[in-house]
Amino acid sequence: MSDLPIRIAALYHFTRFDDPAGLKPGLLACAEDHGVRGTLLLANEGINGTVAGTDAGIEALLGYIRALPGCSNLEWKESRAAEMPFHRTKVRLKKEIVTMGQPDLNPVGGVGIYVDPQEWNALISDPDTILIDTRNDYEVAIGTFEGAIDPGTRSFREFPEWFRSRRAEFEAEGRTPKIAMFCTGGIRCEKSTAFVKSEGLEEVYHLKGGILKYLEDVPAEESRWQGECFVFDERVSVTHGLDVGTHSLCRACRRPLSDRDLAHERYEEGISCHQCFGERSDEQRARYRERHRQAKLATKRDEEHIGRKDADG
Repeated sequence: MSDLPIRIAALYHFTRFDDPAGLKPGLLACAEDHGVRGTLLLANEGINGTVAGTDAGIEALLGYIRALPGCSNLEWKESRAAEMPFHRTKVRLKKEIVTMGQPDLNPVGGVGIYVDPQEWNALISDPDTILIDTRNDYEVAIGTFEGAIDPGTRSFREFPEWFRSRRAEFEAEGRTPKIAMFCTGGIRCEKSTAFVKSEGLEEVYHLKGGILKYLEDVPAEESRWQGECFVFDERVSVTHGLDVGTHSLCRACRRPLSDRDLAHERYEEGISCHQCFGERSDEQRARYRERHRQAKLATKRDEEHIGRKDADG
């Protein structure tokens, strides 16, 4: 994959930005000036996002971000693509760079113990380890680690309540639970482990670099991962070695679809799938049909149609 022309960088960094709004114009200008597309989120607690561009463009943007307050040790994960996976450049201001509904939680210095991908198998093979997938239900549905607990959450905001409801079970028979958590790229675990520690538990671990780093570093024959990993770009899902997976994307709800899902009677390209059909009105689906029609016309004319990549409501 190293010969593919587009470089994708997925990054996050928790630090203190006193004036994230003041950082937005320069960050956006740098990305646009170097032809980098994607989305970056800024909040008082730091920066998060995924961007794509040429090698030179990505290098310029990463250099700019590293120069921001507290970001000199920024880390990111890279992959490559044959085509640009994003159609716009966006820098958004948020209350949290990953929304947990716990804005006063400070992950800096309060997170769980990092576990490198090479050491992860040993930890999760320990029968005393409680393994928790912190991602949303539609992500877990297409792949997870063997033996992991699926909280069944539809958004990360639901995680604190779910954990509190299960804590007594985890501490049954007076044991002190050893909890290991994981997510796609590591950012959700920064907050989920910090949250669990703030609840008074100490032996809390998380997978350094997330699933993506594990799939990149751990050979398939040694892997405890089952299925594919959902990613929030046009690749939709990846497998070992970060090869592109087999799933497609519902343009209405942005959930992953298997070949079987594509054959479902409620799947209509660009308009609906069996997962979101009941969540949308006829009026919304009519808008999606018009958007899809315009996107197909733009494709025929070899033009870019912004709406093709974006779901609305």
